[in-house]
Amino acid sequence: MGLFDRRRQQKAPHKSWDPEQQTPAIRASICTGERVAGFIQHGSGQFISVRLLQSDADLQLFREEYGLGDREIKTIY
Repeated sequence: MGLFDRRRQQKAPHKSWDPEQQTPAIRASICTGERVAGFIQHGSGQFISVRLLQSDADLQLFREEYGLGDREIKTIY
């Protein structure tokens, strides 16, 4: 049992995002393979980074935090 296990067990409420203003996306690097989950602003096209994805568990956590479920997440390179 680690120091931070209790924090992971607590289920936090969904964080908010605006589906009319933002699209969930994964920014992936072709060279390094690094993946970052976040949102794309519709008006400006700006990518807002939320979480570094080091495994599929990180992607699942991102989906749970923002209530995305099985929604299609766009991948940009």
